[in-house]
Amino acid sequence: MLNEFKTFIARGNVMDLAVGVIIGAAFSKIVDSVVNDLIMPIVGAIFGGFDFSNYFLPLSSSVTATSLAAARDQGAVFAYGSFLTVLINFLILAWIIFLMVKGVNKLRDSVDRKKVEEKPEAAPPPEDVKLLTEIRDLLKTR
Repeated sequence: MLNEFKTFIARGNVMDLAVGVIIGAAFSKIVDSVVNDLIMPIVGAIFGGFDFSNYFLPLSSSVTATSLAAARDQGAVFAYGSFLTVLINFLILAWIIFLMVKGVNKLRDSVDRKKVEEKPEAAPPPEDVKLLTEIRDLLKTR
């Protein structure tokens, strides 16, 4: 069982997946920073200068706090600002991945076209094949 696991881990697909997950996690932090530090402050300024992630609706009359963290401590809240922040984060990440896949596909298409263009023309048949073809054609006419 241990040997099977070692074989499974050593296969290229699993290693590629592991590298992809690690890079994806690091890339996610970059996207989080872009959303939280660059985009959301602009969106917050448009919506009155507040931190957009702190927008919430109290679901209990006992919630009187003005910040999301304090409101969560007091009771149930509908934290739509946090959800919108995560949603925008996802959309930006999905858009960037779409652009990357589109670029890779375009690169693959250009490489495939070059391979088709560089395909060598068929070499002319050797003399003995030409002679045998002529003999065959003559025998067919008889």
